[in-house]
Amino acid sequence: MNDPPAPVQVIRHLCFEGLGTLANELDRLGLAFDYLDPPSDGVAAARDAEVLIVMGGPISVNDADRFPFLRDEIEAIRHRIDGRLPTLGICLGAQLIARAMAARIVPMVAPEIGWQSLDLTTRAQAGPLRHLTTPVLHWHGETFDLPPGAEGLASTAACPNQAFAAADHTLALQFHIEVSAAHLEHWLVGHIHELDHSGIGVDELRDDARRFAANATASGGRILAEWLAGNGIGPRDRTH
Repeated sequence: MNDPPAPVQVIRHLCFEGLGTLANELDRLGLAFDYLDPPSDGVAAARDAEVLIVMGGPISVNDADRFPFLRDEIEAIRHRIDGRLPTLGICLGAQLIARAMAARIVPMVAPEIGWQSLDLTTRAQAGPLRHLTTPVLHWHGETFDLPPGAEGLASTAACPNQAFAAADHTLALQFHIEVSAAHLEHWLVGHIHELDHSGIGVDELRDDARRFAANATASGGRILAEWLAGNGIGPRDRTH
């Protein structure tokens, strides 16, 4: 007999852009997770999962003609939002949530890549994002309009919409809370052509990761745990 699906389903677009340190937090909470790789696995398991986390990647939400699985992701996310099912999106994942909520995704004037602090709204300062007191990693060339009915939570000078929430069940983060200094090395290798094209130095990103990543990922774990608790999902014993 097949094992039941894990309570947390994770859509992963690149093998090295997975949960990162958020996997440690799920393990601490006793929450098993499965990765879904859309080009090969599809996303059917994401529709009604207890929790869905949608990770980043270098493709655009606007690339659905080239990557039709993006349409399936958007439809699954829309289904979850309508059903008030806990859904967290990071970077591309946040943009997919925005599109599912009928917002535009548009190119930025220049990519926002590097470690930078966020300006939090009053709502954010009273919720899980209040833990973000140091710079976080930004790595995106597109941004989104604030979707209808969503509440903006964070901004930077270059990107006014860095995070938003739909009630308590949906949280979209344009930035990264999961990338450790060690894990960043895989990103530097995988995205070196983008960095060279944008004139962004590897050494600076690496040095900043050594300064900021530990605090950013520790905050990321607290954000995830608090957001899950706000959706009634707490620690559990995975042996039963």
